[in-house]
Amino acid sequence: MPGRPTGAPRFRWYRCIPAALTATAVLLTGSVAAAWADPTVADIERRIDEDWNRLEPVIEQHNATRQDLAGKRREADALAARITPLQRQVDEALDRVGKLAASAYKGEQVRAVNTLLGSRSPSEVVEQLGLLDRYARFQQRDVRHASDLRDELFAAKAGLDRTIGQLTRTEAELAEKRRQIDAEIDRLQRLRLRAYGSGGGGSLRPAPCPASYPGGPAGEAVTFACAQIGKPYSWGAEGPNAYDCSGLMLAAWSRAGVSLPHNAARQRRVTASVSRSALRPGDLVFYYRDLHHVGMYVGGGWVVHASRAGQPVKMKRIDSSPVHSFGRPG
Repeated sequence: MPGRPTGAPRFRWYRCIPAALTATAVLLTGSVAAAWADPTVADIERRIDEDWNRLEPVIEQHNATRQDLAGKRREADALAARITPLQRQVDEALDRVGKLAASAYKGEQVRAVNTLLGSRSPSEVVEQLGLLDRYARFQQRDVRHASDLRDELFAAKAGLDRTIGQLTRTEAELAEKRRQIDAEIDRLQRLRLRAYGSGGGGSLRPAPCPASYPGGPAGEAVTFACAQIGKPYSWGAEGPNAYDCSGLMLAAWSRAGVSLPHNAARQRRVTASVSRSALRPGDLVFYYRDLHHVGMYVGGGWVVHASRAGQPVKMKRIDSSPVHSFGRPG
């Protein structure tokens, strides 16, 4: 029976292995090089936009919680101020009752009875007893009324204290979230510097701001917003040196005497809806389904906004982000 073929063909098969491995190594090296290639400016911008759109809702939530906490604390302080004089009223009433009891214990009540018995007529005795009885009932009613009102206010304050406790815990959680936000902003800023260096991305005022002057409160608000172009973004800030998106709208309309909350979604709830065709400078433009960003329409299809960390207040095209709706303060 003939044996297996030997010689050159057998060794040629083994000589193919190094060649195949070399080819595979070249392919893998090429793939790794492609995977670790530096991202382009467009890639970095896209990553920053995606990350910021996840981050900004957390920032707006922090603004709303901080505002809620301040409001609840003001309510608690007002209730405490009302409770203090009521407590004094109750203490004074109870002190009077205590003095009456002490007088009775020391025999004052016996002397009062003797005085009554020494009255000139039975009708006079009945009259004086009636006066004493009415006085005692008045004292009891006075004490009961003050005590009831005080207890009612204490119950209300207890509810507020519970709310404040919950908000304080939430704020503590958000303080930790703040640390994470700051770290994330630093990371995004490093990415941005990697793409642009220390420069920015184009002109901050590419068109007249405002395009036209609407007059009245809207005119004051839009003029103020345009004057903030170039100031830095700082989350949670409402001026005068830095702003976040809802903080800029709050500050601008405050100049016009209109109060807005420091939260984009809440600003939407307190402003009148307007159609796109009816937009005028000073109106607010709300973005994204969850309403986590807001800017001010300045005319000509442009918006002024505080966009994100690392970028100053600037103008942008109204449709450069998904528009949710429009609102008119005042």
